[in-house]
Amino acid sequence: MSERATEDVPDSEDEWRERLTDEEYEILRERGTEPRFSGEHLNRDEEGRYLCAGCGAELFDSETKYDSGCGWPAFFAANDDNVETETDTRHGMRRIEVLCKNCGGHLGHVFDDGPDPTGKRYCINSVAIDFESDEN
Repeated sequence: MSERATEDVPDSEDEWRERLTDEEYEILRERGTEPRFSGEHLNRDEEGRYLCAGCGAELFDSETKYDSGCGWPAFFAANDDNVETETDTRHGMRRIEVLCKNCGGHLGHVFDDGPDPTGKRYCINSVAIDFESDEN
């Protein structure tokens, strides 16, 4: 796990603003969404792990990443120890929001149109995740 995961999770939004970039804050803390096909991890195909950009918790493994064509990095499985979901009814829609269980950061949404073996598509904002290569 990254060094960031050993840091304390901020207690206030002011502390989060100090820790995160403006873009990270908008996505992770204000539940924003980056533009489709714009994220740095969309076409990444290296072996490794995807960590929460807010706290460093391990969220996804590269073995579960696939090209869904949706415009955001997609995974068919998550690390259940560090990922949780809740119903999101914003914007007149009913979706399932994906959150970091450690820091509560908004990661994206999960849909039931993914590939086997889970049938899930975790559609995740690149800004919300950091990549840690297996080659390190």
